Amino acid sequence: MYNASDLKIGKKFIMDGSPYECVSYAQKVMGRWGSIINIKAKNLLTGSTIPKTFSDHDRFEPADITTNNYDYLYNDWENYFFMNQSTFEQVEIDKKALDWAELFLNDWDKVQLQEFNWNPINVQLDTVCILEVTETPPGEKGDTATWGKKPATLTTWLIIQVPLFIKVWDKLKIDTRTKDYMSRA
Repeated sequence: MYNASDLKIGKKFIMDGSPYECVSYAQKVMGRWGSIINIKAKNLLTGSTIPKTFSDHDRFEPADITTNNYDYLYNDWENYFFMNQSTFEQVEIDKKALDWAELFLNDWDKVQLQEFNWNPINVQLDTVCILEVTETPPGEKGDTATWGKKPATLTTWLIIQVPLFIKVWDKLKIDTRTKDYMSRA
């Protein structure tokens, strides 16, 4: 069991029967009356984030979240399908639960799925993803009005700003946390 004061950023816990992850944490000590804990908690089933306030005496059960290796197969624009690498069982995850992770998924990518009660709830991405440019305007030599950047559409329909020298079919390294261009692959 966790006390509310144990809920640091990244801790996963059960609240109202659903798994949550602490995404921000602040504690205010009230002297002999104890502490007040303010957190923002992300519901791992729905993806919604809510603010909550607790006393330091409130207790929570840890969420039993497991992680397994999967291959990303395909999508039908609403659901995304994955295959377990050890059992070859296929599972699907609703697009809303992916929380923009679909912008970094190529067919047959190896990913890790978080599971709660044997149901997949979330995709854990690597911090770097390699995607191919499908559309970008040609870079004009000497164009500094845009600080040397131009838009590029990638294979997953993600649109990012890239340097002027990037061309169609270039493979790029993208930071999955910030959706920013890092380098050519």
